[in-house]
Amino acid sequence: MEKTLDEFSIGEKGIVKMVLGEGQIKRRLFDMGITPGAEVFLRKKAPLGDPIEITIRGYELTLRKSEACCVKVEVK
Repeated sequence: MEKTLDEFSIGEKGIVKMVLGEGQIKRRLFDMGITPGAEVFLRKKAPLGDPIEITIRGYELTLRKSEACCVKVEVK
């Protein structure tokens, strides 16, 4: 089952399948290590759902909801 990262629930894991978006957003996500094949784990969500904190490639990363909706993930 595939979802975008902003649809994840706390504690869910998955594998990045695709990064959507164009230009600076896509480049920024790739620079942060969000690339196809990377395992991602949703650690925390702010009370209103923005931002979210994930663990990817062994480090914690905080993303805005607008960035997280550009990451398609296959749920484990």
